[in-house]
Amino acid sequence: MRKLLKYLVSLLLLSVFIGGVIAWYHMRDRNPGYTYDKKWETGGSPVLAGFAKKEINPAVPDTWKDLNGNGIYEPGQGEKFEDGNNNGKFDAVYMAGFHHNRPATAIHDTLWARAVVLSSGGKQIGLVVLDAIGLFNDQVVAVRKKVAETIHLDYVAVISTHTHEAPDLIGLWGKSAYFSGVDKDYEQKVISGAAAALVEAANKQEEAWMTFAQDTTDILGYLVDDSRKPRVSDNGLRLMQWKRQKDSTTLGTVIAWANHPETLWNRNTRITSDFPHYIRQGIETGVYIKDSLAETGTGGIAMYINGAIGGLIHTSPRFGIPGIAGDTIYKKASFDKAKAQGERIALHALRLLRDTGRTKHLEEASQRLISRSVTLPVANRNFQLAGATGLINRGFSGLFEMRSEIAYWQFGPAGFLFVPGEIYPEMVNGGVEAPEGNDFGISRPSQTPPLRNLMDDEYKFVVGLSNDFIGYIIPKSEWDEHPPYLYNDRKSPYGEENALGSETAPLLYRHFSEIVKGTRK
Repeated sequence: MRKLLKYLVSLLLLSVFIGGVIAWYHMRDRNPGYTYDKKWETGGSPVLAGFAKKEINPAVPDTWKDLNGNGIYEPGQGEKFEDGNNNGKFDAVYMAGFHHNRPATAIHDTLWARAVVLSSGGKQIGLVVLDAIGLFNDQVVAVRKKVAETIHLDYVAVISTHTHEAPDLIGLWGKSAYFSGVDKDYEQKVISGAAAALVEAANKQEEAWMTFAQDTTDILGYLVDDSRKPRVSDNGLRLMQWKRQKDSTTLGTVIAWANHPETLWNRNTRITSDFPHYIRQGIETGVYIKDSLAETGTGGIAMYINGAIGGLIHTSPRFGIPGIAGDTIYKKASFDKAKAQGERIALHALRLLRDTGRTKHLEEASQRLISRSVTLPVANRNFQLAGATGLINRGFSGLFEMRSEIAYWQFGPAGFLFVPGEIYPEMVNGGVEAPEGNDFGISRPSQTPPLRNLMDDEYKFVVGLSNDFIGYIIPKSEWDEHPPYLYNDRKSPYGEENALGSETAPLLYRHFSEIVKGTRK
């Protein structure tokens, strides 16, 4: 009996040791010592601009059959189906967002890596936007390293649109809660596509002049909903466009608006960038109302970037979107609904760009940049467990700590604040509250004044899902995991379960304040 007990204890210790080694391996720092701390500025000088795009579609089977060779695929039943084109092998592409086990059945529109590289004053900066739920900072570093093999860029930002209708690149949306949804081959395709788009854009640079335009009113508020109090959105539309100096044809356009690209909702199984597809298509080729051209497109390459979408800023099936002709209200999730939403934004953007009273044109620009690596504590137990088991595809820089980064870039009259997650709009635009029931008993709103008030730029871009995927960034005075719940609600609001912890917002707000003030002379 004593020998058996000794054997069992030894077996238990060995199991603990092996488990610890496995957890260490999954949570190891993939880029030890890595920092992306930069600070530089240039004087006003002529601008070179180049745009490029690369397709990043996954390999999705063309047809699906049930195990008896007939029937059609139904969402949520992936384990009972096989790929009709792959000799009976079920090789699913799991879609990110919403729930587990949502294999893609087709591709509706192309997913892209779209890039712009700008040069002035001897400094080159590259921005690449991916049709993806998000990328972890480790993957962003991989993109930068791949770019550096070919060209030198003084700063690279990797941004995700946050579409919930693209493949899982995080690991949280596989067949079940115990299996990652990340396909390593597809992950490498995205990294390579992002790097290739940046290199091509850099090589295609030419002399350009710029147009800036914006509408910071709530005129587009009817296209988006805020599902968590306080009701604050980020409805402004901000635009930058570059045209060739030699012939005034369009190189590309950046369109910034804030909303979760999940208008297709959770039963869609077709790969798509959601409403950003229709925004970009409308900007490039024009917007039609029925068969009549309502506004001519600009040509070039359009890039959509997201903003402050925490909260949750989205367009659910209960929220109606009017069709572009004004004769239909779309509530049920559909491609018609996403199309109506995207086309309305594109139409407003095109008209803004052609309104001479609301645009600014420049041929020269100065630049200032401060980027900073930051360390964030991971208090979320589910994130800790996901990291230890390898479910999420990123390393930790310390014991339950993640390395992330922020940046503030000023380009002429425009400022870009790069945010590594889904920040709550009240932190950006104002309206943070300290309601009774918050977990820390805070009586005055925290993380104030709003970040846009700190920026002294004429055009203030706040770019969400930049250079990392850390989840929601929630003001500490609104943090609510335990009863009594905020606003006398019966349950905890959505957001906290998908956030690193309550200290994320205070830490990032302090760093943002410092780098914004650090660019002032």
